[in-house]
Parts: sequence; C-alpha cells; structure tokens
Amino acid sequence: MRSAEGVKYTRSMSVPKKMKAWVLGDPDELKLIVKDVPVPGRAEALVRIDAVAICATDLEVISYGTPAMFEGGPPFNKNFTPGHEYMGTIAALGPGVDEFEIGDRVTVEIHAGCGQCKRCRMGMYTSCHNYGLNYGDRDKGHRANGFTTNGGFAEYAVNNINTMIKVPDQMSDAEATLVVTAGTSMYGLTELGGLVAGESVVVIGPGPIGLLAVAVAKSLGASPVVLIGTRENRNMIGRELGADATVDARNEDVMARVKEIVGPKGADYVLDCAGSETTVNQAVHMTNRGGKVCLAAFPKTPVTFDLGYLAVNNIYLYGIRGEGKSATHRAMTFMAEKRFDATKVHTHTFPMQDLPDALRHARERIDDAIKVVVSMHDTNAGAVAAE
Repeated sequence: MRSAEGVKYTRSMSVPKKMKAWVLGDPDELKLIVKDVPVPGRAEALVRIDAVAICATDLEVISYGTPAMFEGGPPFNKNFTPGHEYMGTIAALGPGVDEFEIGDRVTVEIHAGCGQCKRCRMGMYTSCHNYGLNYGDRDKGHRANGFTTNGGFAEYAVNNINTMIKVPDQMSDAEATLVVTAGTSMYGLTELGGLVAGESVVVIGPGPIGLLAVAVAKSLGASPVVLIGTRENRNMIGRELGADATVDARNEDVMARVKEIVGPKGADYVLDCAGSETTVNQAVHMTNRGGKVCLAAFPKTPVTFDLGYLAVNNIYLYGIRGEGKSATHRAMTFMAEKRFDATKVHTHTFPMQDLPDALRHARERIDDAIKVVVSMHDTNAGAVAAE
C-alpha cells in the first residue's frame, strides 16, 4: 500500500508503486514500459483504468504531436502517455476530496481548466488561455489528460475531480468510455443554442461524433434529423440512432436532397463532423437565413469557403473543441436514461497489451471499425462489441 501525506487509500483496493504504461517515443512509436503510479494532489483522484476508447485525435497526437503540448512542447520522447477517453475505478483520493469515494466507477472528461483565466471563469475550460502551462515556474493548474498531462493508455491516471462523472452500475465499461464522445456532440448542440426541439438538424459525417450527434439531436426533439455520409452501413447506424433520413454523399446530390427533406429554405442547424473544404461549404449553403453552423471537426489544411454567402444570409458560424460547458454530464444523463444506445458505434474491443493493433484498426478502419475500445479486462483481441 502506498502512502502520501493527505492522500486517502484503503486496504480493500491496494495501489502498487509501479504500473505498466504505453509511452510515446518518436512519432508513431509506442513503447510499453513500467513507470511510477501517480499520486493525486488536492482536488484530484487516482483512477484505476478499466477501459479506454480510441479517438481520432489520439492518432493525431501519436503521429504528429498536435494538439498535445507536454512539458511546454511536443510530446515525443518524454515518457508521455496518450489516451483521453477512459473510464475506471477510483483507487485513491487526494487531500480534502470528499465528492467521491474509493471504489466509485467514473468516466472522465479531458479538460480541467486553470480556473483563473477569462475563459475558465466563463465556464469555457476547453478554451483555457493557459492550455499546456502546467509545469515549472509557469504552472497554472491546467490539465488536459492525454494532451498536456499523462493519459489513459496505462493502468492508472490522475484526474481533477471536476472531470469525473459517476457511472451507473448497469452501464458497461465500454459504454462509459463513449460518454465523452456523446458529450462532444452535446457541446456542439449546446453552442448552437441547445433548444433544437422541432428544428431541423443536419449532421455531415457518420464518424463517432457525427453518429452520436444524430442521437443527441433526436433525443433533444429535433425534427427532422438528417445524416449525410458516404458509407451505407454507417448511415444505417445513423437511422438506428434516430436519423429521420440519410443522404448518400457519393450517389446523391447532397444539396438538392437535403432541401427536399428539410424544405427549400434549408436547415436550421448544421453540424459538420467531417471537416473538409467540400463539407464546410455544403454546411454553409444548406443552412437557412439566420441559421447556425457548428464545425466539430479539424480540417487537416486551410479551407476556402463562401464567406459572402454566410454574411449576407446572417448565418452564424461556431467552432467547438472537446466536450465543454459540462456537456459530458448531460450526455451521461441521457445515456443512463437510455435515451439512445451509444454502444451502436462501438465495433471492436482489444486488450491493453494489443494497443498498437487496436490503433491500427482505428486508423485504417479495418473491418469498418468505428469506435475501438481497449479494455484492461478483455483478453479477446478484436472481439466485436456486443449488442
């Protein structure tokens, strides 16, 4: 049993001094090593990782470093552990923490802002002005697990209590890892106004965020909800999650088909979850006057879009990052109440020792992988998610 001043442990949940963790060497180089189990500080808890979902941003960090900023710079060759969509069991509590108990199952948000900058004071902690300034003489208290501090591709991780949400007993580990994805979708709709009941919503891109955006929009009462995608099997999942109609971007005139469904004036809200020049322009041109567009994907290169059309039609443009403004808590409530079945986007499960293979499935979309989950308990590599 470990000991640290003010940190609360219990004999029923022994915490070792060392743990296995994947760390990033050079770009695209992951190594499984043994390193110290972290110790929680004030307003923190130690989480024993039970499952981690792989996000496209994890793949970006592993290959290119961005948007991670570790110890003031790129995350390579610093014993940095990526991975941010994880859940687990609280194994120890930092000094003064009484909001949770050891043994609680929790899922986590990524960001804990500094709490003192202008954006954090507004509740916009995912836009913290002190992002990455969490070491040395410029320690501002900011944390973004898997980006600016060590993440979840390990046996243990430390989380700020503001980032943790209790997991209902009936919710599986794998489903709990999807709460942050649903929270990102929820955040996008929050920024568009939140009250979408009776309004038309179009979602472009049937990736995990796009598919769960369909589910969240439908759960909030939007009508009709339209999903645009290039893969029929993913469009089918979108219909199962509540899409009133789907559009095959490869074989249909997207603009004409959308306006046929929502009306000739266009949609009230559009979420672009694809992030290409084509889809950004489609989003602008399919939105009605005074409507709103949310960009929920990161284009790889600068894009050109019809700014004049957006301005003359008084269309509002928003960008989101992550799962801000406590959207993950709202998403958890929806999922706990079975408003939608997020597990429909979970396609593969791998054991933690097979993380490189899991990442390859996610990157190359092998067997049409959508959301790949890495489990500390599952030993059946490549197992398809149970319905």
